[in-house]
Amino acid sequence: MIFVIVMIAPAILAMLALFTQVGVFAIQLRYQPRGKFVDVPGARLHVVDIGPSSPGEMPIVMIAGANSTLETIRRPLGDLLAKNHRVILIDRPGQGWSTRERLEDSTPAIQARMIDQALGKLGIARAIFIGHSWGGAVLPALALENPQRVAGLVMISPVLYGWRGEIGTLTDVATAPVIGSLMAHTVILPTGWFYLEGGMQFVFYPQTPPANFTTDTQAPMILRPDTFLNNAWDLKTLKAAMVKQSPSYPKITAPIVIVAGDSDLVVSTEVHARAFAKAMPRTKLIVLPGVGHMPHVVNPKLVIDEIEAMISRSRAATAAAAN
Repeated sequence: MIFVIVMIAPAILAMLALFTQVGVFAIQLRYQPRGKFVDVPGARLHVVDIGPSSPGEMPIVMIAGANSTLETIRRPLGDLLAKNHRVILIDRPGQGWSTRERLEDSTPAIQARMIDQALGKLGIARAIFIGHSWGGAVLPALALENPQRVAGLVMISPVLYGWRGEIGTLTDVATAPVIGSLMAHTVILPTGWFYLEGGMQFVFYPQTPPANFTTDTQAPMILRPDTFLNNAWDLKTLKAAMVKQSPSYPKITAPIVIVAGDSDLVVSTEVHARAFAKAMPRTKLIVLPGVGHMPHVVNPKLVIDEIEAMISRSRAATAAAAN
């Protein structure tokens, strides 16, 4: 029996690899890039620029979390904001349609530097930054990397500190030499289709995702081998990166708002949002009762009101400084 398995295993893996390549082709044919590309050292970033652009107006930069594309923060929040503001959505390095040269460029600090360089090329001198989940971890890094570019931070269900426990066995296997790449190029896409909807349900719990949210946000893109491996490294190295980053938070001078749900099963509001607000008393913390990991989808109006208020305060501060 073992002999038979050894003999047929290569053929099975070859078939799975072929299926994966066909699946990648089909996914990328269906979900075309919707923006432009900006090259920076170590990465090529996919940027979607929407909404009216007026001289002197404060743009809004939006960054999504792990296992996602920029569409997960665009719908509905980015699209609603773009009715009145210039909104720049960025796929993080190695996610969505963005690429990166090295798997190891997986920390918020490194990715914040890449995003900052891209914004410089786009001529964005100063902006309000919105980040969800893993993307929320990038925002403090941006404020520490280039405080002049950051007029304010709105973090939604953010990861901000180290935590007890580990990410999980799948991430450990995915980041292991040889076996991780083999798994990514054979079994992840064929099996992942069956878990996308369930994963989305878990992320939204206790709410339910809007109809067609999985396809509307291009979720199948995360099943592509390179994206899967990039995401695994992002998750694997995040805890240590947060332990290193968090002591520098008191250096941040930009105004900060955090919106989180008290029923979040993905990122603990107690460990991250509440702990940050305690360490940074100037932070405005809004914890929504009975809400999970996606408050910007559940209550976009509340998040937009906070962003609008931050923009107004920024305008007032700029006017006062000019006088």
